[in-house]
Amino acid sequence: MDTLSNLRTFLAVARTESFSAAARELGIAPSVVTKRIGQLEAQVQGALFERTTRRVRLTPVGRAYLPAVQRVVTDAQELFAHPVGDQLQGQLRIKAPTSVTVCLVGPLLERFQRLYPLLHLEVVALDRAVNPAEEGFDLALTLMPDTYAGVVEEPLCPMPRTACAAPQYLHARGTPRHPSELKDHAILNFLPTGSTWSFGSAAGRVSVKVQPRLNTNEAQLLLSAALAGNGIAILGDYLARPALDNGALLPLLADFPLDAFWLKALLPENRANVPKVQALVRYLQAELAPSGSA
Repeated sequence: MDTLSNLRTFLAVARTESFSAAARELGIAPSVVTKRIGQLEAQVQGALFERTTRRVRLTPVGRAYLPAVQRVVTDAQELFAHPVGDQLQGQLRIKAPTSVTVCLVGPLLERFQRLYPLLHLEVVALDRAVNPAEEGFDLALTLMPDTYAGVVEEPLCPMPRTACAAPQYLHARGTPRHPSELKDHAILNFLPTGSTWSFGSAAGRVSVKVQPRLNTNEAQLLLSAALAGNGIAILGDYLARPALDNGALLPLLADFPLDAFWLKALLPENRANVPKVQALVRYLQAELAPSGSA
């Protein structure tokens, strides 16, 4: 019994939610997939998947094993993926927020992969907090302040934010001059940051509990709603800058600045010094460094 092949098959079935799709991905017969999963289930003495006529889903036992299997398979790939000359090879598994991936990091990863053509990237766009050590990622990009035991943090760059709204909204509802006036406005809120908006001022911090018209964890949806004139939003400049530059959105509350978030990379301690992980982190730090910094 080839345990490593069985574990790779387990990951393929979990990813595709289909024995036949996993077989196509791995280039083997569906009967081989069935046999390998059966061998694993015999080893763990429990069902790893729920089979129906429409799809295959992980059982609670399967979900519990998934992070450890991802780490074992990744470590095995790393063991046999030796550098060729100055090149790096193997797989990097990366988690990143959806809007950050689309608007900022995606093009950088495309260039990184051209620098290292033997590297394979698996980029998973997720808009929730992720512990990379538990979920089998080499690197998780986040804007959230979450920290985890056994995980190293690498700061990448500040991410300025702007309170803004479309001209048509401000024409209809007026322009707030102080954060306290937001209670009289339609608010478009980014769900993960909560419904308390905090601003700086010469007199100290000003915090306002808002009553959102729209709550969402998807920054692109927030941008679309703001552009449509549906209310006031706080948006990352990486996302809103084109609309701010062309006047489709207008910045608000200039005397009450918002703290910048920080984009950071979370690395499992046992992956932090792997050369290909370090290469990606240093590349992102260099590409994302603010203009004029060393």
